[in-house]
Amino acid sequence: MITTDSIFKEALTLSPSEMAQLIDKLISTLDRSDKELDELWEREAEDRIDAYDQGKIKAISLENVLRKYR
Repeated sequence: MITTDSIFKEALTLSPSEMAQLIDKLISTLDRSDKELDELWEREAEDRIDAYDQGKIKAISLENVLRKYR
């Protein structure tokens, strides 16, 4: 039976570039689009743009945002 540990041990025998390719392939399989979530974020972005255009919210400079977390 193949286990994650056996796959990991086998992956350690790869060259660094092969490992990077494997990692890239694995990560890309996790990056699947969720249509419903994408639509929610799109709506949220449009709502925020509309609120800004209508003067309901103000923009904050990057410097002010970073200052808050220093």
